[in-house]
Amino acid sequence: MNWSYLRFHELGVDNLYDALALRCAVFILEQGAFLDTDGVDRQSGHLLGRDEAGVLQAYLRIVDPGVKYEEASIGRVITSADRRGTGLGKALMAEGMVRCAAAWPGRAVRISAQSRLERFYEGFGFRRAQADHIEDGIPHCEMLWLPPTD
Repeated sequence: MNWSYLRFHELGVDNLYDALALRCAVFILEQGAFLDTDGVDRQSGHLLGRDEAGVLQAYLRIVDPGVKYEEASIGRVITSADRRGTGLGKALMAEGMVRCAAAWPGRAVRISAQSRLERFYEGFGFRRAQADHIEDGIPHCEMLWLPPTD
């Protein structure tokens, strides 16, 4: 997988189009209608994973601290339907955590995870920080990753 991490103004029209198309395929067609373009993209980094043919297969965004939460936040974590179950989601999330650590070393990361994926995120050190709530018609919970203390 070829990873690129770009701020919104660096995306260009092709990367932006591909990211929004993949997000729409997953978040709107698969999961039901909601407003995906929520005004947060401009204050975020965007991690794109393209295969050898250049096709976008994985994406997540990293929202700057102070925009959604006090902490940086990872969200819009997606892989294309045909790549699920291959480990690509784990590789994507691991790369996202590396990017957070590089941008904000020693700082916590908060996510709003689909509740059914709680174990997946626990594998990266996230712990539940809130009871379940409904977000866009799907049960979610806030989870927090705390940096190791020396």
